[in-house]
Amino acid sequence: MSLFKQAEQEHLEAAQPLATRMRPTSLADFVGQQHLIGDGALLRRMIAADRLGSVIFFGPPGTGKTTLARAIATETSRKFVQLSAISSGVKELREILQTARQRIENSGEGTILFIDEIHRFNRTQQDALLGDVEDGIVSLIGATTANPFFAVNDALISRSQIFQFEPLQDAEVVHLLRRALIAPRGLAQFAVQVEAGSLEQLAKLSGGDARQALNLLEVTVRSDGPPPIRLTPEKIAQSLIRCAARYDVDGDDHYDCVSALIKSLRGSDPDASIYWLARMLEGGEDVRFLCRRLVILASEDIGNADPQALVLATSCFNACEQVGLPEAQLILAQTVTYLACAPKSNAATKAISAARNDIRSGMIVPVPRALRDAHYRGASELGHGEGYVYAHDADEGVVRQDYLGVEKIYYEPVERGFEQELRERLARIRSLLR
Repeated sequence: MSLFKQAEQEHLEAAQPLATRMRPTSLADFVGQQHLIGDGALLRRMIAADRLGSVIFFGPPGTGKTTLARAIATETSRKFVQLSAISSGVKELREILQTARQRIENSGEGTILFIDEIHRFNRTQQDALLGDVEDGIVSLIGATTANPFFAVNDALISRSQIFQFEPLQDAEVVHLLRRALIAPRGLAQFAVQVEAGSLEQLAKLSGGDARQALNLLEVTVRSDGPPPIRLTPEKIAQSLIRCAARYDVDGDDHYDCVSALIKSLRGSDPDASIYWLARMLEGGEDVRFLCRRLVILASEDIGNADPQALVLATSCFNACEQVGLPEAQLILAQTVTYLACAPKSNAATKAISAARNDIRSGMIVPVPRALRDAHYRGASELGHGEGYVYAHDADEGVVRQDYLGVEKIYYEPVERGFEQELRERLARIRSLLR
């Protein structure tokens, strides 16, 4: 390489973000995702045996999907070809597949085709991959932040192993930051002095996103003046104008966070419930969607253990529509904490579920003759209403009467909250009915 070309290459590398410059090229240097590449893990075994096939990596940004794909290509000595589904079309894809076929025919060298944001390929583009993926002409590595079971067509899913990436642990992010501070291609020339707790704070702010953490570190260091530089929590906070919680309103974040909210409410943890509520509000979640979920939970998981839960949830819905954000957060917070602390019962939920299952399985009970409509002309001749006893005529408002025609109990109140009182009351009622 000429001196001019070498200087040009050095300038290009220097212009790259820190996260790109620090990207490891081997599995030995890769940090995180030990559930995928740790000893004995399936993906690690596939790489070691050079039997990768087609795989799809999905998970949040900055968790190593692209980096691991490049490292796999190095480990397996295959040609690495990268495409972005955002900017590539079917024509370019078919040209790459044709070249890969020629490569394997001429030299026996395999090709790893890495497609970033593969969920953005339309069905035609995804279908164009099927033949060469199935024939082993390319080993496809698709990367996506969206759940592939929703975003990738079934034919491609059936030919691929799915591997889910998790946000990096804080300790893993700190390890990457320390490596960048001493690496010649990183920030070694700045002779950074790190105050205790600074890297840990940066790791927490990144939310498990290594790319975000490294790039924030570079911004903080480069904006601090000439070396030596002292890295402090205050300087990191100044560099981060606002740490927006990553949240995809239309993707997995939407479903995962609302699932966490509902399960925290059901589990009676107001602190966790408030956190997930705040996470969704910060991410721009639709307030009406949140209100609908709270109304459902008030009946599904609290029910008659606290009948006021449904009243409060529906009032919350109405109030939020009247007030709007930001003040609606106060109404939501009040409702969420109340629902979390309320006694729980799914007795009503189980009752309607059991009754509907009986009906679907063929248990169609005729309406007892005494309960049939007796108001129309000729009904009395059919015996409709015959034997019906008016409940209000009894001292307790309950009379011995068969309202179903078969012996069946669907509603069994729990011994919590108001349902404990209902349980005792119902035992007396059932003794009078039968």
